[in-house]
Amino acid sequence: MWYVYIIECSDKSLYTGVTSDINRRLKEHNSGNGGKYTRGRIPVTLVYYKSFKSKSEALRREIQLKGWTQAKKIALIEKTILN
Repeated sequence: MWYVYIIECSDKSLYTGVTSDINRRLKEHNSGNGGKYTRGRIPVTLVYYKSFKSKSEALRREIQLKGWTQAKKIALIEKTILN
């Protein structure tokens, strides 16, 4: 199983990524080893994720989400929380 995830950084910015293990990846981000962007913005909080059967499906969704505005991502997060 593969996952697309969005984390909220300490500066309220959003980071989108793909992983096969969300818990491990979140720990990596919070330890400063997750990615260059998040290193200076810890702690981070998981605010959205969706599972996919294949890595290629997850990567396609990641690319789509990365093209969205922050406002559109926030609307997705809020919709997911409400459902």
